[in-house]
Amino acid sequence: MEYPRPLRPKELDLLETVLPADRPVYRALRDRLESMTVLGEGRRGEGDLILGFPGDPPDGISPLSPVIAYGMVETTHDAFSISVREEAGNQIDIEIVSGSGRRIPDHYEEKRRWTYSRWSPGEASPATGAPVREVSIEAGVTLAFAPAEKRIWIHERSTGIVRLIPITNYYNELMIHKGIRDPRVALAPSLLWENLNSFSDGDLLHAFVSYNAIRRRVPLHPDSPPVRRSGIPLFIRQLFRRRS
Repeated sequence: MEYPRPLRPKELDLLETVLPADRPVYRALRDRLESMTVLGEGRRGEGDLILGFPGDPPDGISPLSPVIAYGMVETTHDAFSISVREEAGNQIDIEIVSGSGRRIPDHYEEKRRWTYSRWSPGEASPATGAPVREVSIEAGVTLAFAPAEKRIWIHERSTGIVRLIPITNYYNELMIHKGIRDPRVALAPSLLWENLNSFSDGDLLHAFVSYNAIRRRVPLHPDSPPVRRSGIPLFIRQLFRRRS
């Protein structure tokens, strides 16, 4: 494959799935992508593309930016996941991957499309149609937990953006907040879904505020719950370091 090259029509079509035109921020991001060219493949291999401007080398070294849009196109024989990361250094990393590992064909029989980018508070999960637990972080900011597909995301009303939240880092902050030191629990993020109903909205809110203070995803009001630290965070982080 020769680079740079323009985005192919099928790539643009799939990207439009996760960048709805009726949400201004996503519409602007779609326009931005259309003005760019594909500079090369990203570190994740086939399907991971780095978009930028001619003459710039693709950045495959810097840490990956957070995912700002995600969704899927389901066909009669396969499913294609589409993700778009935040722009960094005038480059945007996108990933269009076939669930079967095969190349995405130019023609296929489509069953349905869905994206978290269209979700709003009060709605079911766009992926499964199952109920979502919502926690209000502050006015206009909602944290959502979808046990059916084991995903967490944050919705910001002022922008309409839906950001996926990595479970492991969030769960770490939840364990710190709850003072849970048993490695069998503290180092098992999958237990979040088994024990979700045992955590209060306050627990889930506090964990997100702590997470957001370290890995800022949304701007929060200064009156958001304070982040308290003690000796527990060091203990938990040491457990994670030993495990990794």
